[in-house]
Amino acid sequence: MLDLIAFRHDLHRHPETGFDLTRTPEKIAEQLEKAGLEVARGVGKSGLVATLRRGPDETAIGFRADMDALPIHEATNLSYRSETQGKFHGCGHDGHSTMLLGAALELAQDPALNRTVHFIFQPDEENGNGAAAMIADGLFDRFPMAEIYGLHNMPGMALGHFATQPGPFCAFEDNFEIRIQGQGGHASMPEKGVDPIVVGAAIVQQLQTIVSRAISAKDHGVVSVTEFITDGARNILASNVSLRGDCRGFHQEVSDLIESRMRAIATGVSVAYGASAEVDYSTSFRPLVNDAQATETLSAAARKTGALNDAYGRVGFSEDFAEFLTHRPGAFVLMGNGTEGANAMPLHNPSYDFNDAAIPHGIAFWCRLARQCM
Repeated sequence: MLDLIAFRHDLHRHPETGFDLTRTPEKIAEQLEKAGLEVARGVGKSGLVATLRRGPDETAIGFRADMDALPIHEATNLSYRSETQGKFHGCGHDGHSTMLLGAALELAQDPALNRTVHFIFQPDEENGNGAAAMIADGLFDRFPMAEIYGLHNMPGMALGHFATQPGPFCAFEDNFEIRIQGQGGHASMPEKGVDPIVVGAAIVQQLQTIVSRAISAKDHGVVSVTEFITDGARNILASNVSLRGDCRGFHQEVSDLIESRMRAIATGVSVAYGASAEVDYSTSFRPLVNDAQATETLSAAARKTGALNDAYGRVGFSEDFAEFLTHRPGAFVLMGNGTEGANAMPLHNPSYDFNDAAIPHGIAFWCRLARQCM
């Protein structure tokens, strides 16, 4: 019998990031093959799909867990702390993978299960590239499935509690860079140049009006400038400034509006000061939209496992699982990670840790969902 806590600790001790996953999927694949599942490696570069074949392809379902860690330094004193400097399972993907593995092992021993399940272990969730890579590599063609489901732990939520809602659930994430070109010169003679720092500061102020004046109060939007970079020095007026940042919301129309207003503001303010500006705007994560029927199915399984809040409200973080939901109906749920200590630290905090006591709850949820889908 596999010791799942020890398995999770081993993944935690050896974190891998992005698509650079070799040890993690191999460790998972070894256990799945021992249990008799069909295992496909290298799906979407370093993803893994294991199939428990118990029914026709057209009614198969997909369960997804993410495997990648974060490029940050761990600040815990755990006995199983990361052995790789600058890499750390600070989002709990080690726990997600362990729970899905545990569910696969349990379901493989259930002769009453009569629906095929594809267990999907995804790389590079944190950068928002892994789902698209697996889809481009034929995920839904090679492993036909009628529905797909995902789960993420939530620090600060009690163990055994779950939360979801139909419709928009997780935000989109857009990224931008505004490059401003002015005319540098000597710091003692600003009148002889065009100071792009002043232009950039004015643009930052005006960007705040997008949410307060352009987006309806019934919608949600966030525009954050997170970097202000110049090529100036102590006694040198900069010639160039770059503003970089992040935008969030739950609807494509909000994304489109933010981009449109940002371009108009950057151009207009720059012209007013005698400078010029270019805007690069891109989407890293789509909004995650839960299918209503799939949410009902998922909610029924969660209620049988523990306590469920099925009107939790929308959450501001983004999730790469959203990409799968643009191809198949499905739903996403949050699961409590505990309310004390490292288990209640925010995701991506250097002192966070996945709660081992959550593993049985996650396995029970996945197994009930598989049987619920029958």
